[in-house]
Amino acid sequence: MLTNAKLVHQPHDHERCISAALSRAKALCAEQNVRLTTTRELVLRLLWQSHQPLGAYQLQDQLAEHINKPVAPPTVYRALEFLLRLGLIHRIPSLNAYIGCPFPNNEHSNLFMICNQCGTAAEVADKAVNKLLQCVSDRSHFTLQSQSLELFGLCPQCSNITEAPGYD
Repeated sequence: MLTNAKLVHQPHDHERCISAALSRAKALCAEQNVRLTTTRELVLRLLWQSHQPLGAYQLQDQLAEHINKPVAPPTVYRALEFLLRLGLIHRIPSLNAYIGCPFPNNEHSNLFMICNQCGTAAEVADKAVNKLLQCVSDRSHFTLQSQSLELFGLCPQCSNITEAPGYD
């Protein structure tokens, strides 16, 4: 039951997100004895810079701007495959785009809230959702291997909500 919960929108510090994501990536790479190359790091940085899902060709264009030379599509796809394999990013299927993962190396639901107006996306981990999906799968004798849920609507900034209505 929600009772007049207030949503306070604070200015967002993308550099803090980028820094945290890079720290997690470096630690995970060291732990798994793999290399976070300059290209992989740049792709991860680009995915965290705005919280907007980016497609491979958008990443290719932005990467080329950063290094001031053309980038071949396989370079971007190899970097994305590496970051996906380590759980540092997710692919949002309906958008055919990628976003940074705030919970790498942790089991969690791939639940994305995507704003129809500004295009930002936020990943949410919710144990109750995971449990519900597992229960439904179990009842159906279905072996759940992965899942991705995408919710489309308006983020707090775009909807200008300062108070959520009370629910009974």
